[in-house]
Amino acid sequence: MEYDIRKGHYSKLEGNGLKEIMTMAFGNAKAEGDMMVSSYGAITRVEAKVVSKSALEVSSETDKTAPVDVQADTIKHWNVFLESATGFTSKERSKRLQKKAKEGKL
Repeated sequence: MEYDIRKGHYSKLEGNGLKEIMTMAFGNAKAEGDMMVSSYGAITRVEAKVVSKSALEVSSETDKTAPVDVQADTIKHWNVFLESATGFTSKERSKRLQKKAKEGKL
């Protein structure tokens, strides 16, 4: 999935910025080619890469059999990661995705 990056927020992702954000949110991160890879809780693998100054590409694989408390904690960390990486809250990201869907851009 591709997420928009808030204008002026790209500077936080430059260099080791994305790796630092992933490490802060998930406790670990490593580079694999041009992607940063991590895992946490119910997320067995998350891959992220900056596509442009205004877009971040993120994909994840989850363990659907994880206990509910682990899933809830994972969602909190996921939202911390996305908010730190994009500069948008979960509500703002949702509104932007809904707008793109209505415009047929997804």
